[in-house]
Amino acid sequence: MNLLKKIVKIVIIVFVLIITGAWLYSKTYHPNYSGELELNNLTKKVTVYFDEIGVPHINAENQKDAYTALGYLHAQDRLWQMDLVRRIAAGRLSEIFGEKLIRTDKLFSGLGIEEASDETIKNLDKNSEHYKLAVAYLNGVNQYIEDGKTPIEYTLVGVEKEKYTLKDMYNVYGYMAFSFAIAHKTDPLLNEVKEKLGSAYFKELIGAEFENLTYIKNEAKPELTGSFTKAMHDLYSVLPISPFIGSNSWVIGADKTKNGKVIFANDPHIGFSQPSVWYQAHIKTPNYEMYGFNLALTPFPLLGHNREYAYGLTMFENDDIDFYIEEENPDNNLQYKTENGFVDYKLIEKRLKIKGRKDSIYTIKVGRHGPVMNGLVDHLDDTRSIAMQWIYTMHKNELLEVGYELSHANSLSEFKAGTKKLHAPGLNIMYGDAKNNIAWFASGKLYKYRDSLYTKTYLNGASGKDEILEYLDFEQNPQAVNPSWNYVYSANNQPDSIAGILYPGYYLNEDRAERIVQLLEPKNNWTKEDVAKMIMDVTSPNAPKIASDFVNSINQNKLSASEKKAISILKSWKGNFDKNEVAPVIYNRMVYEFQKNTFSDEMGEAFKQFENTPFIEKVLPVQSKRVNSVWWDDVTTKNKIETKEEIVTSSFRNTFSFLQSQLGENVENWTWDRVVSVEYKHAVGEVAALRKYFNVGPFVTNGGDQVINNQIYDIDSTGVYKVKAGPSTRRIVDFSDVENSLSILPTGQSGRVFSKHYKDQVKKYLNGDFVKMKINKEEILKSKNVLIINPK
Repeated sequence: MNLLKKIVKIVIIVFVLIITGAWLYSKTYHPNYSGELELNNLTKKVTVYFDEIGVPHINAENQKDAYTALGYLHAQDRLWQMDLVRRIAAGRLSEIFGEKLIRTDKLFSGLGIEEASDETIKNLDKNSEHYKLAVAYLNGVNQYIEDGKTPIEYTLVGVEKEKYTLKDMYNVYGYMAFSFAIAHKTDPLLNEVKEKLGSAYFKELIGAEFENLTYIKNEAKPELTGSFTKAMHDLYSVLPISPFIGSNSWVIGADKTKNGKVIFANDPHIGFSQPSVWYQAHIKTPNYEMYGFNLALTPFPLLGHNREYAYGLTMFENDDIDFYIEEENPDNNLQYKTENGFVDYKLIEKRLKIKGRKDSIYTIKVGRHGPVMNGLVDHLDDTRSIAMQWIYTMHKNELLEVGYELSHANSLSEFKAGTKKLHAPGLNIMYGDAKNNIAWFASGKLYKYRDSLYTKTYLNGASGKDEILEYLDFEQNPQAVNPSWNYVYSANNQPDSIAGILYPGYYLNEDRAERIVQLLEPKNNWTKEDVAKMIMDVTSPNAPKIASDFVNSINQNKLSASEKKAISILKSWKGNFDKNEVAPVIYNRMVYEFQKNTFSDEMGEAFKQFENTPFIEKVLPVQSKRVNSVWWDDVTTKNKIETKEEIVTSSFRNTFSFLQSQLGENVENWTWDRVVSVEYKHAVGEVAALRKYFNVGPFVTNGGDQVINNQIYDIDSTGVYKVKAGPSTRRIVDFSDVENSLSILPTGQSGRVFSKHYKDQVKKYLNGDFVKMKINKEEILKSKNVLIINPK
């Protein structure tokens, strides 16, 4: 008995020691939020106050010291995220994740991002302020790599830390630019429809681009001084860092607010991942202040505010990628044809390092229209050589300057000068200030082709007739400055005409835009609280119209009582995607069945890629109200032409049968919260044993696809809606009370799994709550965690 007691005692002691050791070990992986440390290249002491959500408030005597500290602090919270994003554009993910990322690496390595980064760095002005501050930031990052604790992910994956360079920074910009683009997800599909199905099918699809549009209006007034279809789908699905997708922003002019000052709102929509995309930091020096949101490995915030102005962005969705069919020399495939004869491709050799395998060496052919994508994209099923022309790699890259100038402007005029320097990606840059200016600039290098050319299918690379004819002056870009209607907004929708044309792009459907205008237009006493409520709005103005078109086309003979109940719920729906609503469940399944029954017989396997593109979302409201369509006929049935009624009725019966099987007999129990969820996934959370430690969630969430609180998911055969993207932050800046401006992140400020700020915002985010963006000095000085950084 005594022996047994001794064994039990020893086991308990060992267990306690293991738990204590694990706890102590985990503490070494915490970011350093208090105490003192020393850094090289500082001229004076920097004091950092960390607030309740882990945001560093950096107080320095000069900006160079502040940006050195920012780099160090950014790295201690987000080093692993920095590593992943710098590897994407360089095609280096296979080094750490192995074979499943080979195709993604080959694609990105061939886009020309690295070569464009090299060219840009060669021409940088080493005496410019933006260059000096970028170098200071990188110096801070690299000092953390040298002296700071290695994040646990490096140990789990088995990879060594590497120091960062300016090229890594520019590669991040390149990835951002490509992930904003939509052409590579749409053009190959449209080209296939045109070539394989013919003009009748093609014209019906592209006709939807010019219907159901809510235009962003243009008006410029003076400043107030005021005193690849499948391939691309597959490649993006395995990325450990999520792409940029959509966004909302609106800025309400002083005449429409209760307190007579501008209110600014912005929520960029980006693929969800863990950690969150944005890193918050507040910099204060004697002559500079900015509360900003930075992307990984970027020194200057793309979203920010201070007491004088606020700015943010949405994706412009303009067309800045075009595909060309290159006619190669039949006697020498290293040459391609131009209007002046055959010329040589430029050949670039690439080496791909793969974890657990020998290196892969391959050659990329680059012509005047860019790299030939065959071989870079395994599923590019075309015997012709397809080249990709991308504005990002064609022109001078001033993205570092853009970030600096947006975050260091002293007036609206200076801010606008910064927006002019953006060539790609196209962004709607939003602005509001304490002097009651509001503005929207659609920024990017815009250009024209010959009038009859449709650029969303493959162009002729040999003729010389399908080339860019001219670039537009920035003043011809869509924009509005202090417009007479007293607000500006963007929801990735079509801008009104410029230079006599509607500028082509991949604009999203009008739902969010229409709802924003619907809410903003009639009200003239807006408050911060009203805007906070609006940013969480879950009502679609167009979904009920589509649902009504469905209901009116269903043959309701011989329906059961439960089927009639489902139709009644759909018919009376107001378009709201609240958790306890039944209609969204019926509607989303109906949309899937309707689109499948309409398009899949002609498209075959390509339908799986078409069903979740922005393009099909624009087609849906147009197709649902058509009476006749070439797409209605099911080509798999012989000697019979299907009608709209047959397609819609069949879709409803399939919907009802599926939902009964999935959710039970009682229609009233088919609530939205039973099928929608969100999980914020970490790269190493893909390993089942690590998922619960690194991933955050899953949670039931509120909202739906293309409502203001945009929860983006695939509508597919599964009948469950796993949210993959949405607001990457929500921000509200009220210039009548700027010290109490609001924000929220989806999970938390830190990317370190043992940090208390890894997921401390998630419940607030899901509930539609906010936290304060502190800029009040007295409040900041009360922070419990203070880190002193001394010169070494």
